[in-house]
Amino acid sequence: MIPLLLLVCAACARDADAPPADEAASPSASGSVTISADEAGAAALSWQRPRVALAEDEEEVVQARERAAEALDTGDLYEGEDAAIPLYLALVERDPDDRDARRGLDTARTRLFALGDEALAGSGDDPDALRNAHRVAAVARDVWPGDEHTQAYLQRLDRADRLWELNRTAEADLAQDRLGESGEGALPKLREALELAPGQPRAMQNLAAVESALIRRAETAAVNGDFDSAEQWLGHAGLLRPDMETVPDARERISRMRALRISRLRDEGVAALAGDDGIAQARARLAELLRIAEPGDPAAVDLRERIDLAVHYGLFRPGQVFTDALGSGGRGPRMVVVPHGAFTMGAPEGEPGSSDAERPQRNVRFERGFAMAVTEVTVGDYRRFVNATGYQTRSARRGFSMVYDERSGNFVRRSNVDWRHDHLGGAATDNAPVLHVSAVDATAYADWLSEQGGQRYRLPSEAEFEYALRAGTETAFAWGDAGDIPESVGNLTGGEDRSPSGRQWSNAFRGYGDGYWGPAPAASFAANRWGVHDLAGNVSEWVADCWHENYRRAPTDATPWVNPGCRTHVIRGGSWASAPEQARSAWRAPAQRDTTNARLGFRVVREL
Repeated sequence: MIPLLLLVCAACARDADAPPADEAASPSASGSVTISADEAGAAALSWQRPRVALAEDEEEVVQARERAAEALDTGDLYEGEDAAIPLYLALVERDPDDRDARRGLDTARTRLFALGDEALAGSGDDPDALRNAHRVAAVARDVWPGDEHTQAYLQRLDRADRLWELNRTAEADLAQDRLGESGEGALPKLREALELAPGQPRAMQNLAAVESALIRRAETAAVNGDFDSAEQWLGHAGLLRPDMETVPDARERISRMRALRISRLRDEGVAALAGDDGIAQARARLAELLRIAEPGDPAAVDLRERIDLAVHYGLFRPGQVFTDALGSGGRGPRMVVVPHGAFTMGAPEGEPGSSDAERPQRNVRFERGFAMAVTEVTVGDYRRFVNATGYQTRSARRGFSMVYDERSGNFVRRSNVDWRHDHLGGAATDNAPVLHVSAVDATAYADWLSEQGGQRYRLPSEAEFEYALRAGTETAFAWGDAGDIPESVGNLTGGEDRSPSGRQWSNAFRGYGDGYWGPAPAASFAANRWGVHDLAGNVSEWVADCWHENYRRAPTDATPWVNPGCRTHVIRGGSWASAPEQARSAWRAPAQRDTTNARLGFRVVREL
C-alpha cells in the first residue's frame, strides 16, 4: 500500500504563471520530480524543467542535437539536462524553426505518453508504476499543457488514480470487516472500480476477498446454528461472482454442517429421553432442530415421534413385546405395550345380555400407554414366585378350592386343591393358566414382580382390561356380533364342544367349537389386534377394582376404583365355562376377594 500523497494528482497541474511550451523556462541545474506534503497529507508531483544553456557556436548546437537523439534512443526523456525533452526544448527555444528539433520533441512526446501508458497499465497494484505515471503527467502538463494528447492522458491518469483510491479504501474497509453488502463499505467501491475498468485484477481480487469474507460469515453463522443467517450471507456472496463455484462449494459445506448438526441434535434428543427431565430436554433439542431443518426432515420426524412415544410409552413403542429381568434370576412374564387412546366403556342401553351394572357408559382416555401381560399368568410363572418367596395361597392354607366335576357337570369343593392343580383338581402343566388363586394371591404375585423387576406391576383396572379386550372395537363382542363368531376365536362355550364323557353346554355359541372342555394352555388361540391372548375366554380374570353396582361416580380416568378395605372385587372376561353373554366386552361380575375356583385366573399390567 502506498501513501495517499503518491495518489493525488490535483496539484500536478502546471502553475498558472508557468511559461508556455515554446517559451524558455527559468534556468535550473537539473530536472527532478518532487513530492511535497500539505497539511492534509496529500501531495503534488511537479516537474521542474532542467535549464540547458546553448552557446551560439553551431558545433555546440550539433552536439546538443546529437545528445538529444542519443537520449531519445536510450529512453532518457526528462530526467536531467542531458535528457531528450530538455535538450529538444532548448534547441526549439534557440531556433523555433529548427524542424529537426521539433520532430525530435514530437517523438519524445509520443514516447513519453507510451511510457506513461505502460506505467498506467501496471498501476493497478504497483505503486511505483502509478508514481511513474504521475511523473509523466507532470512533464506533459508542464511542456504540453493544452495538447489533446496530454488531456487524454490526464483523463486516463485520473481514472487510474480513482481506481487506486477505490481499491485502497475498499481494502481498508475489508480490513475492518466493512464489506458493504448493505451499501456502506468495500462492495460499492469495488463495483464502481469495475465499472471504470471491467475485470481489473486488483478489484476482482478484492471482490473475491469480499466473497470469502461473506462465506466466512456464513460458516460462522452455521457453526453457531444460525443457518438462516448463513443462507443470507451466501445469498450476498453468490451475487458477486456468479460464474464461480466458490459459493456453491460453500453452500455444500454448510449443508453438510447443517446435516451433522441436525443428526447431533436428534441423537442428543434421543439420549436425553432416558434421563431426568428427559422429555423437556428432548423437546428443547427438537425445537432447535426444527429451527434449522427443512419441513419434513426425517430426523425431526423421528425425534418428534420418539418424544411422543416417550410421553405415552416411556422408552417403549406400541405393540412392543418385552420381558423384565428378575432380581432372583430369570425373566418376568411377556408383556406387550398397549397403545394409548380413548374408548367408550360399558354397554349401551339395549345390548342383549347386558345389565345396569355395565352402565352408564363413560368415555375413558389413556394419556399414557401401559403394558399388559400377553397371556394369563401361568402355573410356571406362579411357581417361580412361590419357590422364591415360600408364599402360601388362600387355597393352600384352607386346603380346598372349587373344581369342575365331570360326573355331575357342576363345580364342587374339593380338598387339597391349590394353584398347582387344574380345573379337575389334577396336577396342572406349567403352560396352563394358574387357577385357584384369590385376588389377594394375584396381588401378592404382582407385588413380587415389582420388587424383582424394579418396575410397577399390578392387576389391571377394569378400564384397562375392557380397553385391551375391545382393542378398538365398539361391538358387543370383541370379534363383532354373537352370530358372527370367527373360527377358533378363543376358548369359549361352543355348541360343538364335548366333555370327555360327552357332555354338551346347555347355553353356548351355536355352531362353534374350539376343542377344549376346560382351560387351554396359554396362547393356544390367536392374539387380538393389540397382541393380547385370551381376554374374552379361557379363564375369567381378577382386576384391581372393588365392586360397585354401576359406573356412577366412577373415576374419570382409567385408574382402579378402589375403596379401602373392600372385600368384593371385580372379575372380567369370559371363561371356558361361561355363558355366551359373559364373553361380551362390557361384562363384569363381583366376587369375594378370597374366592378361588377352576374358572378364575389373572394377568398383570406394568406401568411404563
